Amino acid sequence: MLDDDRPDTDLLAGARSGEAQAYGAFFRRHHALVLAYLGRRTGDGEAAADLLAETFAAALVAVLDTARELPAEPVVWLMTIARNKLIDSARRGRVEQVARQRLALEPLVLDDEGLARVEQLIDATDVAATLAERLPPDQLEALRGRILDEQEYAEMARELRCSEAVVRKRVSRALQTLRAAMEGLR
Repeated sequence: MLDDDRPDTDLLAGARSGEAQAYGAFFRRHHALVLAYLGRRTGDGEAAADLLAETFAAALVAVLDTARELPAEPVVWLMTIARNKLIDSARRGRVEQVARQRLALEPLVLDDEGLARVEQLIDATDVAATLAERLPPDQLEALRGRILDEQEYAEMARELRCSEAVVRKRVSRALQTLRAAMEGLR
């Protein structure tokens, strides 16, 4: 199915059970968001594309590891992987290829047209502007704390002076809004 409307958690469960198309749907649903995040931080379309490939390969390796639990919040989990890959590449001065090699994936080679498409996606996906204009301040703050600052829900609840359930709901609603905003980029 090209446009699989199952929740992300179901797509990852399907991928774990051998449904290749389920992981493909997960990738199509979130690649623009991850690419925009990486592209804005690297300023380099080629590096962002390499990091994108490594992020999704690492996520697939984790999904296929049946000793691990599948993430309850796949987008937060995926963005955390992307952030960690970005930090690792900055620290090492290059993009790792460990997950791609583990999956026996060919190296990513972009021609001028492919690189132009990457740059176009990065430019078209202004995540910060989308969030700022579409999210209420409380949801934006919760999303920023959870994804960018990697705070635990309990810690965020103390800081925001509300219950953990309220923080979880704010993050969930923010992610739903973000997903809807990204629909036009797929």
